[in-house]
Amino acid sequence: MKKFLFLVTAFISGLSFAQVTFTPGIRAGANFSHFSNSEEFNYYYMEEFPNAAEPYLDYKTKTDFYIGFIGNIRLAKFYALQPEINYSRQGAKISTNVNNWDGKTLSVSYLGLQLINKFYFNQFNIHVGPTLEFVVDKKNFDPENEIDLGITAGLGYDITKNFGIEARVKKGFIPVDSYNRNHSNVVFQTGLYYTFNLKK
Repeated sequence: MKKFLFLVTAFISGLSFAQVTFTPGIRAGANFSHFSNSEEFNYYYMEEFPNAAEPYLDYKTKTDFYIGFIGNIRLAKFYALQPEINYSRQGAKISTNVNNWDGKTLSVSYLGLQLINKFYFNQFNIHVGPTLEFVVDKKNFDPENEIDLGITAGLGYDITKNFGIEARVKKGFIPVDSYNRNHSNVVFQTGLYYTFNLKK
C-alpha cells in the first residue's frame, strides 16, 4: 500500500512541476484489417446451398491505409495525452465455398476520434486509449452499425525529436457485420508520425 501511495504521489508531483507543451503532427501508414470470428452456417443455410458440403466463411486480411492529425499534449516527461482525428480504410476479404462470394472484398471507411495515452521510456513509448469512429464510405456491403467503438494499443519509437515509427492494434466492440454471429473490426496498423515545432 505504501509503495502504491508513493507511486501515485510521484505521478502527481511529476504532472505538477512539468512544463506542459502542445505539439501538432500527422500520422500515416498501412492498415491490415479483418472482421472477427469465422461464420458458422445453420441448418437452413445449408439447405439453401446443398452443393456446399461443410460450408464455411472466413474473413481474411484486407490491406489499405490510414492518415490522421494528432495533438500531443506533453504533461510530464513520461506522459502525454494525444487526441487524434484519423481517416481509416478498413474491411475484410471473404474466403468461402458458398455461392460466388469467394474473394470478394468488403470495404468500410471511418472518420475516427482517438484519445491516446502515451507513456514514454526514453525514445520508446507505449500508447493506449479509446476510439470512436463514424462510417463515411462503404463498398459491397452495408455495415451493421454506422459507428464503431473500440480500444487501441500500440508501441512507438522516436527516431528523432519530431519523427518516429509506430505499430498499433485496434479492436472494435460494436458489430460491423452479423449473419449468424457478430463480427467486429480488428485492425493492425503500422506507419510513421511527424510532429511540428511551434517555437521559432
